[in-house]
Amino acid sequence: MKTQVVTAGAFDDVRSRDIRFLEEAARLGDLTVLLWPDEAVAKLTGQPPKFPLAERLFFVSALRYVSRVLPVSGAVNPNELPALAEVRAELWADLPSGVNAAREQFCRERKLRYRVLSAAELAGFPEPAPSPSVPGRKKVLVTGSYDWLHSGHVRFFEEVSGLGDLYVVVGHDANIRLLKGEGHPLFPQAERRYIVGSIKFVHQAIISSGNGWLDADPEIRRLQPDIYAVNEDGDRGGKREYCRKMGIEYVVLKRTPAPGLPKRSSTDLRGF
Repeated sequence: MKTQVVTAGAFDDVRSRDIRFLEEAARLGDLTVLLWPDEAVAKLTGQPPKFPLAERLFFVSALRYVSRVLPVSGAVNPNELPALAEVRAELWADLPSGVNAAREQFCRERKLRYRVLSAAELAGFPEPAPSPSVPGRKKVLVTGSYDWLHSGHVRFFEEVSGLGDLYVVVGHDANIRLLKGEGHPLFPQAERRYIVGSIKFVHQAIISSGNGWLDADPEIRRLQPDIYAVNEDGDRGGKREYCRKMGIEYVVLKRTPAPGLPKRSSTDLRGF
C-alpha cells in the first residue's frame, strides 16, 4: 500500500516550480493537495489570490501527478495540516522555503514523516513520458506556444482529449519569437513542454521543429494524426487548407472556460 503523502498551500498561479515539486512529492506515494481558501490566502500573503479557489482547484486537479485535491475551509495555520476526515496523512511533503521549527514539531507530535524536497531534486524540466495509449483511439493533435498555461488551456485540452489521444506540439522558441516578436516566449521550450505534458489530458507533449504557422508540419507527417483541433483564435495561418490537403479532419472548438470559471487570456496574464 502506497504512502499517503500530503502537501498544503495556496497553489496560486501555478508555474513549473510548483509542478516539479508536486511531481517529486508524488514519487513518495499517493499525493493529496490541500488548497487554502481565498480568505486564508489573502490573510497569509496580504493580498487576494490571483486566481479564485474554484480555478485553482480545477488547475491542480488536472495535473497528472496529483491523486486528489481537497479545499480547506475556515482559518488556516500554515504550520499545520488541517484535520480532515478524508485525509490519512503519513508524510508531509514540503519545499525548503516552508521549513520551520513549528512544522517539524507538528509532525513529531503526530508521528508524521516530514520530507523536504531539495533544490537538486527539483532541478530541470524532465520530458514527461507519454501516458498509456488506448488501442483503437484516434490521434488528435493541437499546436500552440502555451507560454503562460492557464485554466482556459487546460479546459481546451480536456475537451479535445475526448476526441482521442491528445498530442500537443509546443512551438519552439525561435518560431514563437518570429511570430510574436521580441520578448516572446517568456519561458523556454523545454519548460513549456514540461508544463503542458504534466496535464493529465495530454497524451504527449512535443516541441515543434518547423517554422511559421505550420511549424508542426514535420511532427504531423511523423505522427499522422486523425484530427487537428484548434480553438476559434487558432483558426488561421492556412491550417484548414493544410488539413484538407493532408486528409486530416479539422475541428474548431469554441473558446469556452470550464463551468463557473472566468475566461482567461495569456496576453492579459503576461501583461503584453
